[in-house]
Amino acid sequence: MSALDGIHILDLTWQGPGPFCTFILGDMGAEIIKIGAPAAAGARQTSIKKGGERELAYEAIHRNKKSLQLNLKSDEGRNVFYKLAKNTDVIVEGFRPGVAKRLNIDYPTMSKINPGIIYCSITSYGQDGPYSNLSGHDLQCISIAGVLDLIGESDGPPIVPLNLIADYGGGGKDAAIGILSALIARGRTGRGQFVDISLTDSSLSLITEVLSTPYFMDGVVPKRGEHDLGGAYPYYSVYKTKDGKYITLGCVEPWLWAKLCKEIGKEEFIPFDWLRERTSKEDDDKQAKEIFASLRKVFLSKTRDEWFETLGSKDVPIAKVCSLDDTFKDPQILHRQMVIEVEHPTEGKVKQMGISVKLSDTPGTVRRTAPTDGEHTDEILAGLGYSSEKIKELHEAGIV
Repeated sequence: MSALDGIHILDLTWQGPGPFCTFILGDMGAEIIKIGAPAAAGARQTSIKKGGERELAYEAIHRNKKSLQLNLKSDEGRNVFYKLAKNTDVIVEGFRPGVAKRLNIDYPTMSKINPGIIYCSITSYGQDGPYSNLSGHDLQCISIAGVLDLIGESDGPPIVPLNLIADYGGGGKDAAIGILSALIARGRTGRGQFVDISLTDSSLSLITEVLSTPYFMDGVVPKRGEHDLGGAYPYYSVYKTKDGKYITLGCVEPWLWAKLCKEIGKEEFIPFDWLRERTSKEDDDKQAKEIFASLRKVFLSKTRDEWFETLGSKDVPIAKVCSLDDTFKDPQILHRQMVIEVEHPTEGKVKQMGISVKLSDTPGTVRRTAPTDGEHTDEILAGLGYSSEKIKELHEAGIV
């Protein structure tokens, strides 16, 4: 048994946060039908990544999902969708505001068909506000949220951090949290509700601690490369090693900084833990630069793995900066089963990302690999009571 057994989700998303949200819920046991448009509908996007069956075998983000191709611009296509929605718990869509209403599949419409429906919309800026109809991706959302301006060195430009923040860490996970919260609320009230996820809002929420102090408290604007956890100080930074690789330090607490200083023979640096009362920012920055220079020289004396073994065993917060090839050979990653093998019908055993949420009684599972576009169309229609003749007609008419 999985945690979300019996929960049915219709997934109308295709990029980044939506598929990641339903990937999380699917691993937890939800039954998910991804709905994409058939070629006859003239859609610019499809529901599943195009790349051939071998590539799809490794597409973990679409696992545990079935695929139905459906023309929602047609009355008959919408009727199929309405039938599905009657016995569905959740709809997730990633259209711009107003598109679902034009298609007659928006929340007010669907809640009349199924009052218990939970309807999650994921957009760049949310359903309202002056930017709500602007186009944008992760990079634009973290730009508006002020997140991008905080990433990078103080004397350099902002650094693009892959699409990990707005799409995945922010919007995708917030959507899953919102849906799960709404499911719990429905258990108490019997009513569904609308879940409005803005990638910009979600990104902004991730810097809550940075904003609390000093910005909201003192009105001091945090600057790139000057935050204590943003690379400004030697105790929380990245260092190059003898073999050209890198390690990271996280000696935030004074006692951990003291341990590091003792282990590398730099006890004179112990008083400068940056949690003391500062005399002045200028003095602080000068001391930081001097210690940075000294530590950079020290860490060039051994290899990355030597430092990891030496300092890690002494309770110093240190880690290897791993390439992905290193990561998936790492004993901790392997022990936690963050790379798994799943059975694919034509490719045999394939490697995929493991399940990050570990539940003791109702663990997540991988029940099927990613489908091809429309793979389950006939099966789903038959389950709704359509005859084989009617299904053939829908195909011929370009409805499915």
